[in-house]
Amino acid sequence: MAEEQESHEKTEDPTQKRLDDALKRGDVVKSQEVNTWFVIAGATLVLITFSGGMGAGVATTLRGLIANSWQISLDGPALPHLFEMIGGELLAVVAIPFLLLMLAALAGNVIQHRMVWSVEPMTPKLSKISPMSGLKRLFSKQALANFAKGMVKLLLVGTVLTALMWPERHRLIALVGTDLAGVLPLTLSLALKQLGAVVAILAVVAAADYLFQYRQWYERQKMSLRDLKEEFKQTEGDPTIRGKMRQVRQTRMRRRMMANVPKAAVVITNPTHYAVALQYERGMDAPVCVAKGVDLVALKIREIADEHAVPIVENPPLARTLHAAVELDQAIPPEHYKAVAEVIGYVMKLRRAARR
Repeated sequence: MAEEQESHEKTEDPTQKRLDDALKRGDVVKSQEVNTWFVIAGATLVLITFSGGMGAGVATTLRGLIANSWQISLDGPALPHLFEMIGGELLAVVAIPFLLLMLAALAGNVIQHRMVWSVEPMTPKLSKISPMSGLKRLFSKQALANFAKGMVKLLLVGTVLTALMWPERHRLIALVGTDLAGVLPLTLSLALKQLGAVVAILAVVAAADYLFQYRQWYERQKMSLRDLKEEFKQTEGDPTIRGKMRQVRQTRMRRRMMANVPKAAVVITNPTHYAVALQYERGMDAPVCVAKGVDLVALKIREIADEHAVPIVENPPLARTLHAAVELDQAIPPEHYKAVAEVIGYVMKLRRAARR
């Protein structure tokens, strides 16, 4: 029972396939704080860069509307046409800033993970509407972390903004009696000051939250020993089947090897343990190993060689060396040319003597 329980405990690091499958399911690292930071940072950049242009554009539109108000007709289709004209001018003013905000929101997701197209997160699941599952999520580690994160953000932002605005309290009180033309520059200055502080604070919060979310995601992807075995079976195949396939390949290779023994010019043996069959014909650069084996395979090679009158030469050191150094259908290495040439020369002398 203990071993079975250990096999189900997720203690092993996830494989690359596990991580890729999670990405395909849409299960990715995502920190909402990172998205929030990008949006607020983008809004601050837009305010710094385009506030003057947007204010001038809106002022021009409204100034023209007020200056020519006595000429504006509101009867019939005139009123919808007026709304279309004002909306079009305002849209032209805010189009580029709005586009930048959209790009900032998109960048907040892209920087955390590559784009994912998956419908699985939108698939209806009973666990999402189950009261028990809802309670578990409500009091889960993630929920507690979100609550603690919200309190820390509120405390940090509130403290910093209070520290920034407290020295400005007399100027803020004086705005009540200040002309509107003087209110707007001070308001913009204070707003940028506050936004800069918020961006700096949220950068730290976003980095910490991303590390936390990544750790949580990585823990979810961890695997048990059973999961590793199942994945290995899926990717590499069942070990039993792979063993049978390897056995079939070995059998086919042995049959092909035995069929090549009659083509050999000589079989070099270590009387009972090793046998290496070499093929050599005039015009070949070097002898080629067509069969080799130990013990029972070596015995079978010798038997086939006897049946087809292939010369068998006992040379234990050379047989062991060639068996270790030469693969099937490969030429022998140059360092063994001399020893093998002596053996083949000896065999050829015997054949010429036999013919005479």
